[in-house]
Amino acid sequence: MDMKKRITLELRNRSPAEIAELVVDNSRSADGEVEGLTDAFTELEFLSMVNVGLSSLAKLPSLPKLRKLELSDNNLSGSLETLSEKCPNLTYLNLSGNKIKELSNVEALQNLKSLQSLDLFNCEITSLEDYRESVFELLPQVTYLDGFDQEDNEAPDSEADDEDEDGEDGAGPTGDYDDEDDEEEDEDGSEGGEEDDDDEDDYAEEEEEEDQAGVQGQKRKRDVDDEGEDDDDDDDD
Repeated sequence: MDMKKRITLELRNRSPAEIAELVVDNSRSADGEVEGLTDAFTELEFLSMVNVGLSSLAKLPSLPKLRKLELSDNNLSGSLETLSEKCPNLTYLNLSGNKIKELSNVEALQNLKSLQSLDLFNCEITSLEDYRESVFELLPQVTYLDGFDQEDNEAPDSEADDEDEDGEDGAGPTGDYDDEDDEEEDEDGSEGGEEDDDDEDDYAEEEEEEDQAGVQGQKRKRDVDDEGEDDDDDDDD
């Protein structure tokens, strides 16, 4: 499916200004250029164009609110200066799997003052000597390169951060745990109830046995009394 048609489908009868996230991965770009995106996507914050055959970003529209841009597995080798012009507020940029070979290719990213995380996995540039040191020196605003900072500390999971901020996913597990606790309490209550029932049954049986013993004792007493009366009668005779 070509990129333009894919974008139309992703809109789902909404206007471009209503879209904050747009994913067109694995669609096909026309002649390696961005198509279907316009300046009307004024609220777009996340854009993913993975494996769409891009070789140029020249036709990328102005996306002032764009924060995260996924461009992995394309054929990009240059034209990155477009990003600082059209997407000045980028904080995350994934260029892994592209044809970026030299430091001069990423030099254009110096004007992305808010860029914090840059991925260049599987690009030829990563084979350069002192690659990481050179990129950090060239782009001092970048904190994480290929998922790690200069001290090899791993970048935090952005999705986990979003979940923590929303607080929605945190509420889910808590609710589940509460349900489990309730179930355990119900089970404990049921077991306790069964034990109480057993105790009551045992108590009832004991009372019944005592009653029977009492009846038998009274019967034996009556028999003895009867024998005593018979003996008295014999003596009188």
